[in-house]
Amino acid sequence: MFSQELWLENEKKCAVVRKPKQGRKRQELLAVALGVKVGVKGGFLWPPLKLFACPQISSLVRRAALTHNDNHFNYEKTHNFKVHTFRGPHWCEYCANFMWGLIAQGVRCSDCGLNVHKQCSKHVPNDCQPDLKRIKKVYCCDLTTLVKAHNTQRPMVVDICIREIEARGLKSEGLYRVSGFTEHIEDVKMAFDRDGEKADISANIYPDINIITGALKLYFRDLPIPVITYDTYSKFIEAAKIANADERLEAVHEVLMLLPPAHYETLRYLMIHLKKVTMNEKDNFMNAENLGIVFGPTLMRSPEDSTLTTLHDMRYQKLIVQILIENEDVLF
Repeated sequence: MFSQELWLENEKKCAVVRKPKQGRKRQELLAVALGVKVGVKGGFLWPPLKLFACPQISSLVRRAALTHNDNHFNYEKTHNFKVHTFRGPHWCEYCANFMWGLIAQGVRCSDCGLNVHKQCSKHVPNDCQPDLKRIKKVYCCDLTTLVKAHNTQRPMVVDICIREIEARGLKSEGLYRVSGFTEHIEDVKMAFDRDGEKADISANIYPDINIITGALKLYFRDLPIPVITYDTYSKFIEAAKIANADERLEAVHEVLMLLPPAHYETLRYLMIHLKKVTMNEKDNFMNAENLGIVFGPTLMRSPEDSTLTTLHDMRYQKLIVQILIENEDVLF
């Protein structure tokens, strides 16, 4: 057994992202991650167990939390109801009652086609399953709607582009900073909108890797709701303003948990990729700070359409992306 003095000394050295009131929960999660059981009688084992696992505790707890968090990858989606005039008799698909009237008898979900009364729409659960026939575009389409329609964890554009970039472009100088020709980037966009996952973006068609990186950045910019959503934007900015590094990291972690599951998974996958980009910094000259400058305004946009606010928040946007890249193994 470790002595109490040794335990206290090492406790101070451990750089662990945690919150005191969540101690018991993290103890249980770490136990799950390590495959051990820490009960009431085994509580005395916790200090040496924590000491043993200190270097890996953050990532272990995080991965255990993800395993036991039913919210993530449970891609709920609200219906996109719009007032609709039905031709002929129609019945509400929620209450099964007749829709009376000659015009605007009810509402229809533009993503899945569900027809209900306007009042019933307030009680319909978030179980929209978009119909591919109704999804006309890949770009400019809501992120959750797209992944639900294609039954994927992430948008196909993100998967295909990142796969191509990692296959032949990680050592390209100025990766993501250097822009490709706008006309060719638009061609890639049209290819995804037209052919979906069958779009050909290989080196035979687009030898310049900057065209692919430009198409990926354009996809993120064209999202109606950014990857870092409008609802969480102000919370991320406030977290970036925290002076203490550990407290700032903890605050970022807490706000990440507020992202919709599809947005969270897309951000996680992108940060893993960008971490690989920084590992080739000697060749591509792109570190986490440089990538933060590029992706800050791309992944997060202020809900306020104000140029002054945008300029003021740019440094915090850059810092948030930089933190996410540098700590992706802890935060995700």
